[in-house]
Amino acid sequence: MSTLFIGDIHLSVEYPEITKNFFRFLKTEATQAESLYILGDLFDKWIGDDDPHPFYREVAAELFSLKKKGIPCYFIHGNRDFLIGQYFADESGMILLPEYKVIQLYDYKIGILHGDTLCTKDTEYQIFRKIARHRFIRRFFLCLPLSFRFYIAKKLRLQSGEKNKKKVEEIMDVDPQSLRDLMSCHDVDLIIHGHTHRPAIHNIEMIVTPLLSSKKIAWRAVLSAWHNEGSMIKVTFDALELIFFPFLVPDFGKI
Repeated sequence: MSTLFIGDIHLSVEYPEITKNFFRFLKTEATQAESLYILGDLFDKWIGDDDPHPFYREVAAELFSLKKKGIPCYFIHGNRDFLIGQYFADESGMILLPEYKVIQLYDYKIGILHGDTLCTKDTEYQIFRKIARHRFIRRFFLCLPLSFRFYIAKKLRLQSGEKNKKKVEEIMDVDPQSLRDLMSCHDVDLIIHGHTHRPAIHNIEMIVTPLLSSKKIAWRAVLSAWHNEGSMIKVTFDALELIFFPFLVPDFGKI
């Protein structure tokens, strides 16, 4: 048996080919797993559980099919869908997890998260993240009319895209020291995350006892974004794999 990890799917009405392939994944690979973990940015944007668009009801129904098959689906919020609440979680059958979670899986002690909190060199983003996720700000935003929330979300995405073009690539990637500190704090063998869209499995040399120079090897597995193909990290008793699979429908772009 295996456990699957995915993230950065960025589901949106504007990109139906991604949605179709995600649904195919739920009906095929996901049904063969013991459990599925979605590590944030399931949606390209989320303005509240009260958004009545039928697209979200369809996604919820497809996700709920896993629960009916007895396959648990866990979810960690991403930077684009951190407003997903308990209502949608219940509707989709997903189990909400905190922004960082340590799980014991087979012989691994694994830390899972979306990944944006590790990009600590991007101080501008970290300040915005702290403000946007403040309980008062979230409640205020969710009280606004849906049309206004949609406008704000669209405006913020455009501004973020423009700012990111001007940032050095290193700033938007994981800070190595922040990663080591997190892994040492929780004594994990493996970190799995997304957000950076830089898929790879990295070996990390960890110092266990500084005075004796004792070291061990740990791993960081990074998910890919579902832009032109799907991807997942598959963990079994004896393997850790980053797997890509092609989209089975043509990429028609935006409609």
